Amino acid sequence: MSPRLLLAAPLAAVLAVSVPLAASARPSGEPVPLAVVTTSVETPVLYDDEEGGNASGDDPAIWVDPGDSRDSIVIATAKEGGLRVYDLDGAELQSLTAEPAPRADGVDGRYNNVDIAYGIDLGSGPADIAVVSDRYNDQLRFFAIDAAGAEASVPLHEVTAPELPFLFSADRDEVDEEQTAYGLAVWQPKGQAPVAVVTREGHTTVATAALTVADGRVGYTPVASVDFPASFALPDGTTWTPCDEPGVLPQLEGLSVDQRTGVLYAAQEDVGLWRLQLPIGSGEPKLIDRVRDFGIHDAYDPESEECAPVDAEATGFGGTALEADAEGVDVYYGPGATGYVIVSSQGDDTYAVYRTQGRNDLVGTFRVAGVGGVDDVNGSDGLAVTNRPVGDYREGLLVTHDEPDSGPEVDDERDATNFSYVSWREVADALGLKVDTSPRSDPRFR
Repeated sequence: MSPRLLLAAPLAAVLAVSVPLAASARPSGEPVPLAVVTTSVETPVLYDDEEGGNASGDDPAIWVDPGDSRDSIVIATAKEGGLRVYDLDGAELQSLTAEPAPRADGVDGRYNNVDIAYGIDLGSGPADIAVVSDRYNDQLRFFAIDAAGAEASVPLHEVTAPELPFLFSADRDEVDEEQTAYGLAVWQPKGQAPVAVVTREGHTTVATAALTVADGRVGYTPVASVDFPASFALPDGTTWTPCDEPGVLPQLEGLSVDQRTGVLYAAQEDVGLWRLQLPIGSGEPKLIDRVRDFGIHDAYDPESEECAPVDAEATGFGGTALEADAEGVDVYYGPGATGYVIVSSQGDDTYAVYRTQGRNDLVGTFRVAGVGGVDDVNGSDGLAVTNRPVGDYREGLLVTHDEPDSGPEVDDERDATNFSYVSWREVADALGLKVDTSPRSDPRFR
């Protein structure tokens, strides 16, 4: 593929529309049993305070080393704390501060989400790139990954092109309002430029941008955008809008693209899990599953800055697997055309697993319990999964955010976060899932 090949469609917006309850399939019936898997590996604690460099863990990505899987690494965002790079034992290899963006008006970054683009030609040969959303600069940042992986003293170095355009804002004043680049996933359609899919904080917008390369630096060109629904028609004749502070719409963050089909899976935090065929304009968003309190009317209290149900007895029209916020999303590639979408259910510290085929039926749910001195995973935000063997995880690896991190050596008076590693074999055994470790199941590795 040529990373200089641009998708020339103009940037477009599609108005949000109300979606009736019958417009999407929803798993029904009693809640499925909750499985339990374990983790014995976690990364060092991050603290979101001045002493800790305002580092708050959020979203991980797994880079698979093509030469030696033991040198694969985990790259994680730490918001104002920049990026962290970990080896497969959870040890920190590198800490990158959130330096000012390479713009004349660039400021220190706030890195929110990360994903990997494989095989980008920087002019001196192909390179794998960590793509990061920068909220304080409303743009994408790019970091080349050293092929030596865990053996490299500095696995990442920035290759962001200068003077990149804002993704959603008209000017720096609008950027400073912080309704900017938020969730992120990379799509690598065959024969075309890699595409970054980005959401906007405080909005329902999902946008795409084609990656470009010039003089060994990576940039992007905006392509298209769509606004997901912000309100929903209910069977009782009312219209439901998720509650938030005035001026804030129900945002999306967690994203992942099935590289085989070009289907985007997106978590709208207070609504549920969506699917959308890419490129944007190929079809309408379809709601796969809903959070449990979908359809419960809330009222916003400006004094407490909280939302509370108008009717405490209301039951709503929600699903059984997701407790708001619906957060991290990733795709596990199974044998043949099979696969699974994993979603973190932040509100109840669990994870839901759906099929990538058919109506995206719910397969099951699980939680992650700590063993060997590692704490249980709570309030997970971002997650990443790979079907490839990496190190001792011979049948794939799941990495998930944990907040708050806890334990005897953690200062629980501070905002503590980190990331935990889970063998995919445990998840597969617990839920009866198919496993495929061959590279052919993920087209990025063919």
